[in-house]
Amino acid sequence: MTPQHGPRRARIAFSDSAAKQLENITSEADIHALDRALVVVSVDPDIGEPIPGTAAGPRLRQYADDIERVRILYWVSVLQTVVVVAFIEV
Repeated sequence: MTPQHGPRRARIAFSDSAAKQLENITSEADIHALDRALVVVSVDPDIGEPIPGTAAGPRLRQYADDIERVRILYWVSVLQTVVVVAFIEV
């Protein structure tokens, strides 16, 4: 019998500015909160709210977790296999 796996997760990538923000996070609690939010977005990339914009660039989405107090701005690849994080607020 083959094991049942959950839904496939999208891979998380960071823009240069988000990677710099990530380097500045030093609190264990903030890292844990961000990690939990990234897992949520990787499992369901459509969970965030669309941010109005133009069709010229990627369609940004925002995911905010009020309990963990984390906000992530991101866009999703066409095949929904990669989530690119553009901005992190913890």
